[in-house]
Amino acid sequence: MIRVFLVFVALLVLGALKLPIERDLTVLHRQEHFRGVEFNLDLREKLGQLGFIAALSGFRAIVADGLFIQANVAWERTEWGRVLLLFQQITTLQPRVIMFWDMAAWHMAWNASVAAMNDKSQPRLALRVKAQREYFALGKDFLERGIKNNPDRYKLYEALARLYKEKYKDHERAAEFYGKAAAFPDAPSYEQRFSAYALSYCDGREQEAYERLRQLYDEGPQERLPTLITRLKFLEEKLGIPKDQRIPDKER
Repeated sequence: MIRVFLVFVALLVLGALKLPIERDLTVLHRQEHFRGVEFNLDLREKLGQLGFIAALSGFRAIVADGLFIQANVAWERTEWGRVLLLFQQITTLQPRVIMFWDMAAWHMAWNASVAAMNDKSQPRLALRVKAQREYFALGKDFLERGIKNNPDRYKLYEALARLYKEKYKDHERAAEFYGKAAAFPDAPSYEQRFSAYALSYCDGREQEAYERLRQLYDEGPQERLPTLITRLKFLEEKLGIPKDQRIPDKER
């Protein structure tokens, strides 16, 4: 009886010690935007039996790396459906690895979409365009989900801005996401320029774009790149900026 009582007391003590540790870990995970992996039937269906068991065993990184190798093989074989499936599994297992989200989006929105548009087995242009846009959407979805899992990293914001610019020709959204990327303290300086460049193509926002480009120009020679000069001169003409307020002609 005494032994049972001592075991019961020991369990209570261990439980009391464990609770604050688990609470601190939960807070840390939230601070680090770590969403983790939910081990449920949906994950079981995505990963298959062996992958699910490995994930439960704590080998998510190893499994994800193995799947990544398989995804590259599928890419070389242009097996786009398999590439999609594998990257869905990879990003589920390792949601905090930026490269996996970025590569998944690149394969879908760039590689697979080009393959769909050039698919000689499909004679109807409308269906090729439809397939291309579906791959754009898949790439966009990967980046949006990647940002949800990594809101503290600038690279996926930049990748989403590039997708809006190059695939959707949506310069306003591109400017928005380049701007979000630029807000991070470790972001490259070109993010600000790219945001202003994209904004300069947006009807109705020329004045804002001009002011931002002019501010960059005034920061010094290191910012006076050919594209910036070209877009700035274009906006000066379009907005009718007085001659004495324009940048020198030698900058043309």
